[in-house]
Amino acid sequence: MGHYFDEDPTAPSSPRDVELWLPDMSLKLTTDRGVFGYGQIDAGSKLLLMKAPPPPSTGNVLDLGCGVGTIALPLARRAPGATVWAVDVNGRARDLCAANATANDLSNVRVVGPDDVPAEVAFDCMWSNPPIRIGKPALHDLLLQWLPRLTPDGYAILVVQKHLGADSLQRWLIEQGYPTERTASSSGYRILRTASATGRLEAEAP
Repeated sequence: MGHYFDEDPTAPSSPRDVELWLPDMSLKLTTDRGVFGYGQIDAGSKLLLMKAPPPPSTGNVLDLGCGVGTIALPLARRAPGATVWAVDVNGRARDLCAANATANDLSNVRVVGPDDVPAEVAFDCMWSNPPIRIGKPALHDLLLQWLPRLTPDGYAILVVQKHLGADSLQRWLIEQGYPTERTASSSGYRILRTASATGRLEAEAP
């Protein structure tokens, strides 16, 4: 059946619609087999949307591992003046995310593959329910690919299950030079806020 982090899922398509209910909005999302969160709203993603601070009102915002748009679309609704870059390796997920953005009248979502984000684009904020199941080495490589693209004042908000290594990930991020704090904990999940290493270095400069 493959995995949700495959570029071209082999699972037969069987779309299912779900409703995402938040205090400030509701969205209808089409999901499909071979994509993360099939037939449901992932609990970690919803916790992130409920607990994290509002995104920047302008600039570039990144949803890393966007899936069908469970995080990207609420970000776009909450920050209509920002460009939300919805990035995923999974082609089926990208197609669904783009279709869901159109269906919900959100024109500020740019759905792209990882290699299609222009090199000059820097992000004021990154939100992610990262693909922990790709394995620790691959996850570390992924984060080290994208965290350096934060602006000096930029930050990342991550949601990770405690039993899948949230606390060890926090320690690792700090060791890599990215100050990281836990901002919320609920239902076995941690929400981590990671600051730009560039911003930290600039702040420490004489």
